[in-house]
Amino acid sequence: MTPASTRRDFLRYSSAMMSVPLLPAATASLAAEPGPAVKVVVWDERQPAQKEAYPNFLGNAIADHLRAQPGFSVKSVGMDDPEHGLSTEVLGDCDVLIWWGHVRHREITSEAVKPLIERIKAGTLNLISLHSAHWSTPFVEAMSERTRLDVEERFRQATTGSERVEIEYLPAKLNALPKADAWPTPHVTLQKFPDGLTKVTVQLPSCVFPAYRNDGKPSDVRVLKPDHPIVSGVPARFVIPRTEMYAETFHVPEPDDVVLEERWAPGEWFRSGMVWKLGKGRVFYFRPGHETYPIFREEMPLKILANAARWMATKPA
Repeated sequence: MTPASTRRDFLRYSSAMMSVPLLPAATASLAAEPGPAVKVVVWDERQPAQKEAYPNFLGNAIADHLRAQPGFSVKSVGMDDPEHGLSTEVLGDCDVLIWWGHVRHREITSEAVKPLIERIKAGTLNLISLHSAHWSTPFVEAMSERTRLDVEERFRQATTGSERVEIEYLPAKLNALPKADAWPTPHVTLQKFPDGLTKVTVQLPSCVFPAYRNDGKPSDVRVLKPDHPIVSGVPARFVIPRTEMYAETFHVPEPDDVVLEERWAPGEWFRSGMVWKLGKGRVFYFRPGHETYPIFREEMPLKILANAARWMATKPA
């Protein structure tokens, strides 16, 4: 099978109003009781370049918007806070963690985010990674863990009887762009031996793509799953006036849902709203950026973030 055909396989993806009877006043009052607030933590690297578009930093702009919406309790933290903003107290009081990072990813170690990943798997925390946070440590570790879970489920049945499976995971290749014709990662190779042993080598996902272009040109965003809660109230298509382009193939595990796609006039495209289950929790990657453009002052990106936070705080079916 050629790399091109593998990429094609890898990338294939595929309101009616109801009348409600009026309730007695007491019953209606009970029905209107709000549920518990969704506890959101917005983590932001807070690099100075953000001030071109966000005088008080991008993360604070998102946090201020969510605070103004009903049903949210919001904290804003950053790299230079105690424990890099990832203390047990912060994570323990968080339903949804929204993450923006760009130039200081490696200052957050894999060890530091292990509790975060375990909380996602337990269903007590969910992660939204924005734009350049594709290389953030939480997102990379979440994608690596999803890969491990997928591989182990795939080969679980082969551990019975005389057949044995040995799995080796090769670390993600970070900080370099892949070639456009490279095999997508995660990538699995098999070696079968006469004694029943199968050796499985897994290249963990690099969580990056072959090309980007930061020219501030507009993107055309298209809703692929109009019934998904993340895009409730979002039009079928809308334009982001100034963006940085990212080009497929995005080296990540196959998502459970691709909700949004972005296209640019020269022909590039990107799966710009992707959802994965990770254990009992969820991860959402939302692509639009760069931090010097006021994307998170615009109605639709902010609506998508609020929708995603509300939905992710509910338990997966």
